[in-house]
Amino acid sequence: MNESMRTTRTLILIGLRGSGKSTVGRLAADRLQGTFVDLDDVTPGILGRGTVAEAWRLDGQAAFRTAEAAALRRVIEDPPDVLALGGGTPTAPGAADLLTQARGSGSVGVVYLRAGARELRRRLESAGSGAESGPGSNRPSLTGRPPLDEIEDVLAARDPIYLSLADVVIESSGLTVSACADAVVEAARPGGNFP
Repeated sequence: MNESMRTTRTLILIGLRGSGKSTVGRLAADRLQGTFVDLDDVTPGILGRGTVAEAWRLDGQAAFRTAEAAALRRVIEDPPDVLALGGGTPTAPGAADLLTQARGSGSVGVVYLRAGARELRRRLESAGSGAESGPGSNRPSLTGRPPLDEIEDVLAARDPIYLSLADVVIESSGLTVSACADAVVEAARPGGNFP
């Protein structure tokens, strides 16, 4: 990695589904000439499953959240430069404590990609993720309602959790993916927004 681009800590992206964690994370890692891991690619393997949707459907939410915390613990032991968490990872048993400990050690910086409910809905609709079945239905319902119908409730419940864990909040509504990635990279640089 080019030393002028390197950050001194792992950047962990949090936020609700549709906030851009995976897309922005990949681009930020590319710009930093670093490594990227999406926790949603790791968690299903803990349960012996191929996808989040399969793990959620066959093992249920409680088992998935436990696996998510185990995946986070595993990835933090040998962290990438940029890590995108699943939207619910901070609610998994012990995950918030892991993030708080890592923040306290100075080894990670947590970035909350925050978007309003209307923007999240627009993004999920354009990605085809609002249907209960069919193309784009890889995002499981969290409340028993279709994913597009639960956005406001899930955002209201999780926003305080995300805010309590974040070192930096990037308001992503109205920003392009490129502008979001630029903001993540800028926050990570020496003299950036991390404490």
